[in-house]
Amino acid sequence: MDKKIKIGIIGCGGIANGKHMPSLKEIPEVEMTAFCDIIPERAEKAAKEYGTADAKVYTDYKELLKDESLDAVHVCTPNRSHSFITIDALEAGKHVMCEKPMAKTYEEAKAMYEASVRTGKLLSIGYQNRQTGENLYAKAVCENGELGEIYYAKAIAIRRRAVPTWGVFLNEYEQGGGPLIDIGTHALDLTLWMMDNYKPKMVIGNTFRKLADQKNTANAWGDWDPNEFTVEDSAFGYIVMENGAVVTLESSWALNVADAKEATFLLCGDKGGIDTLDGVRVNYVKNNRQCIEKPDLSSGGVAFFDGDNDSPSVLDQRIWIDAVLGKGELCVKPEQALVVTQILEAIYTSAKTGKPVYIEN
Repeated sequence: MDKKIKIGIIGCGGIANGKHMPSLKEIPEVEMTAFCDIIPERAEKAAKEYGTADAKVYTDYKELLKDESLDAVHVCTPNRSHSFITIDALEAGKHVMCEKPMAKTYEEAKAMYEASVRTGKLLSIGYQNRQTGENLYAKAVCENGELGEIYYAKAIAIRRRAVPTWGVFLNEYEQGGGPLIDIGTHALDLTLWMMDNYKPKMVIGNTFRKLADQKNTANAWGDWDPNEFTVEDSAFGYIVMENGAVVTLESSWALNVADAKEATFLLCGDKGGIDTLDGVRVNYVKNNRQCIEKPDLSSGGVAFFDGDNDSPSVLDQRIWIDAVLGKGELCVKPEQALVVTQILEAIYTSAKTGKPVYIEN
């Protein structure tokens, strides 16, 4: 019988309930045996819905980490605590899946990476958007060399009016920022992964808080409280890589724009280009004509059957658990997520100082 991976959940709020626990429940080799939250009722509810019959409940994550039966933990807490909880878990002998972004700051993320190397335990970050059908197809196009040298890219995470009004999303102390660190991180992760380029040289950026004090906002989740809105409502960055390639990053929760696009990108190479602005579109020149190719990503062909319907989150957790079992490699490597955090921090720093940030690798 296959080994059961015993997992502890640290933080039983929105992201744990919306992504981590439902996805883990779909994987036969997983047992969720420990749950921790500073609000005991949330941990108890999670244990009842997703845990084994003898699942334990904690309010102190350090007590959970003393459980020697646990193979791995999922860190689903606000950004401020990602680093120290992850490091404590790694040093307690647990593999760690940490929700994105890796950490509030580059130094914190670097310490997480170093702890993973030091302990020999696996560390991955929750960038599940890599596992959508569109993005897997685009990655194959890039790996096959169909674009040639990719020298310009755009990472896009633009919402028109979709400010998250629950939890601590609007709290700079807990999160480290707003849309840039929340959803811009997904778009940047995807773009760098497609390019397979993790060597930034210079970053310049700016952040804005222009709409946060408005009322009657038509926000998707109801009006926000301006007094609690302590982060930016939009942020933009310009990144120059060591090889000269350029990446622009656009992010917003609230922006007066007609077309909203999230976790999308555009890549331009010397042989062709690709974007996910309207499904997947590959553009190139053939027989002296400009061509656009739109692949059919449905996996069916039989009436009423569309093939494998696993969600990106389930696929992401499947890869993670296989790596813990020694059956495969991580898709999201900590050294990749570290660079994403480094660039995000550089954009925030540039916005505060009004100067470019130069990065030495």
